[in-house]
Amino acid sequence: MTLSGLIEYKGWIVAGVFALLFVLERFKPMAAAGHDPYKRVIKNLLFWPLNIGLSLAVILPISYAATQMEFWTRPVWLPAGAGLALDIVVLDLFLFWWHRSVHIVPFLWRFHEIHHLDEHLDTTSAIRFHFGEVFFATFVRAFVLIACAVPFSSVIIFEVMVLAFTLFHHSNVKLPEKFEAALAKIMITPSVHWVHHHAIRQDTDSNYGTIFSFWDRLFHTNSPTKRSKAMKIGVEGKHDTTFLRLLIRPFLFVRKT
Repeated sequence: MTLSGLIEYKGWIVAGVFALLFVLERFKPMAAAGHDPYKRVIKNLLFWPLNIGLSLAVILPISYAATQMEFWTRPVWLPAGAGLALDIVVLDLFLFWWHRSVHIVPFLWRFHEIHHLDEHLDTTSAIRFHFGEVFFATFVRAFVLIACAVPFSSVIIFEVMVLAFTLFHHSNVKLPEKFEAALAKIMITPSVHWVHHHAIRQDTDSNYGTIFSFWDRLFHTNSPTKRSKAMKIGVEGKHDTTFLRLLIRPFLFVRKT
């Protein structure tokens, strides 16, 4: 498949997952949408074209260039399926540590905080990422792609999985309790990730996983807090603001809540 074909395939899958979850969470929500939900949804959606443009102009070209820098080749006996599975695990581990770093490093938190300032979670929260954070992550990930000799096809497949899982664990869909509890032992679910968005800093700095939930257990960053309908979402002591203010907020030396 050509590069353009892979990108188009990725786009249609992500759009389909978004549409499905967006509809489901409005028919069977876990928590009430809160005050003026349409205004909030529109604000979050405004981040989408910015990051799509960044993806086409920077993320895909940089990622593709990194996958072409072959300083070593994989063993010929390694099956294609095993190589893809290994790539997914390695890249998800990278995302875990990147996510943890944007919470720890003050400069990176300036950008990641924009995502956390959302005071309700649904599928639109999954696309509310500041372009600065996406930009920095792209260049850091490039080193991982080079070091691990990750093929570009694995990058595209992994990105489809990441976007689908990110939409899923931010969604406001109410799942059967026992089913979600079983799923959470392996994968990040809404009940796990909503705790990460709890407006209590101790919980905010926990549950860093994107696809697999075992990284947090392995590195002791999982929170014992259980999600509840009344759980306050956002950043402790701060409030959400307008789209334009969110865009410039990371670049301000003195920021108002």
